[in-house]
Amino acid sequence: MIDIDKMSADDLCRLFDHTFLKAYAVSSDFEKLCDEARKYHFKMVAINSYPVKLCKKLLEGSDVHVGAAIGFPLGQTTIETKCFETKKAIEDGADEIDYVLNVGKLKENDLEYIEEEMEKIVSICRENNILIKVIFENCYLTKEEIVKAAQIARKVKPDFIKTSTGFGTSGAAVEDVKLMKETVGEEVKVKAAGGIRDWDTCKKMILAGAERIGTSASIEILKGFQNERESHQ
Repeated sequence: MIDIDKMSADDLCRLFDHTFLKAYAVSSDFEKLCDEARKYHFKMVAINSYPVKLCKKLLEGSDVHVGAAIGFPLGQTTIETKCFETKKAIEDGADEIDYVLNVGKLKENDLEYIEEEMEKIVSICRENNILIKVIFENCYLTKEEIVKAAQIARKVKPDFIKTSTGFGTSGAAVEDVKLMKETVGEEVKVKAAGGIRDWDTCKKMILAGAERIGTSASIEILKGFQNERESHQ
């Protein structure tokens, strides 16, 4: 569990996956995203797989990771397609992979499929020393389904399980973060993403067990954190 009281501004920045995943994204958007990530020392830029090469070049010489979203945002591509996209993103320079599991298969209770998909993508990432996160898209899942997916993750051991794409009907919920963390224990970390736009919300996610935050409002959240610290001095 992260100790918020001992957290520095840089510690907070190193939790952020600084995000721009819009369909209308152009090169100047990625330049701005990477400039901000470098300036504030964010952990990662979260992008779709196409601009990985560009962002890798823009972040050259920094320790900011490039993270590719795979099967995004619906997760409704085949295992083979997700594996190909994962390999290509890694080839292009991705340091981290966030893939969307097949929500429909999970809702059909086809847990063998979910496990096979997870095992294959995690295996590719392990072979390449790439950090891997599995996106659940909790807004479409029951609590029981969230637990089932988390139990598979506890067995397969991706680095993170993640609440949401940010493109569903709702984003991260504190109770879901708690449930996910309780299920995976110390075996796997939890990333909260979707609708986290201020420090108060971010703080609640961290206190619930999140160890990475996906957001396009990283700078605004950082300012809220700094304002809170200044008010307590």
